[in-house]
Amino acid sequence: MSAANLNVSPELESLIARLPKVELHLHIEGTLEPELAFALAKRNDIALPFANVEALRAAYNFKDLQSFLDLYYATAAVLRTRKDFYALAMSYFTRAFADGVVHAELFFDPQTHTVRGVNLGDVFGGLRDAMTDAHNRYGITSELILCFLRHLSEQEALETLQQALPYRKEFVGVGLDSGERGNPPSKFVNVFAKARELGLRVVAHAGEEGPAGYIYEALDLLKVDRIDHGVRCDEDPELVARLARERIPLTVCPLSNLKLCVVKDLRNHNFAKLLRAGVAVTINSDDPAYFGGYIADNYRATAAALGLSAAEIVAVTENAVRGSYLAATEKTALLGRIRAAAARPIQLTVR
Repeated sequence: MSAANLNVSPELESLIARLPKVELHLHIEGTLEPELAFALAKRNDIALPFANVEALRAAYNFKDLQSFLDLYYATAAVLRTRKDFYALAMSYFTRAFADGVVHAELFFDPQTHTVRGVNLGDVFGGLRDAMTDAHNRYGITSELILCFLRHLSEQEALETLQQALPYRKEFVGVGLDSGERGNPPSKFVNVFAKARELGLRVVAHAGEEGPAGYIYEALDLLKVDRIDHGVRCDEDPELVARLARERIPLTVCPLSNLKLCVVKDLRNHNFAKLLRAGVAVTINSDDPAYFGGYIADNYRATAAALGLSAAEIVAVTENAVRGSYLAATEKTALLGRIRAAAARPIQLTVR
């Protein structure tokens, strides 16, 4: 079943629209819409290997994670300057505001850019400029999480962390992304230990393509705060019980899982099963420009495919707040806003 065929009731549509949302799994490079990609390519005199916007969008027919990543890294080549990174992030924040996002924790991949000679200060500067403007314009708060590319070596990750230290105040944590196959979390024990010594928060992609064992490694070796994706945890019932008992957040991206063939049909996704088992699952958009939906689209499609109730949608929204890196007082205030929004009478438009 495609996401386009999934519709929620007017009541749930209204609830999803008005809930303040937190996004915990969003790759800022993955918000590069084809129109912006071509605009930046023209500005930077870069030739994309596609004739036009429509041809680029037509290429979004992925068979797995790697087929997506090949296109993702190629398209990111248009990002060159501080202005480019500002345009990228501001475009995301504008869409996020329309979806009711009030706080976002953005992944970014410095190695994708520095290998092309892009100045790391321009990456941080452009993203931070947009984050400041998004707060002033939309009231959205945000943080940056620097991700290491797991298909590269740990030594390269350590060098990237060292290069980022002059900008230490600009990012709250580190993460681990790119292709899981053959790149277990255990490959990055030393760089994650160094990050923790520096007071950085730590997260990691695990259990999307990789097995449940990768989730154990992320928890026990990297000592992460939360697991990005984690949907293969149900290969091991003891792991599911641990995730529920310890309230370890899973930053699930349902439309991404559908687009990358992690699941063949969204109705078969284990999101609801995990939620009802007490796991702190959250809904996020991952790389929305490529996967056909920003965060509200993911909420609607997941609710429709899996029959989520209004109470479950609220619980998922609250899970994201609790799993965020907001201060405790900010979490308490935001949870209050969510409950107030959920309690408001539903206003349906009569046509």
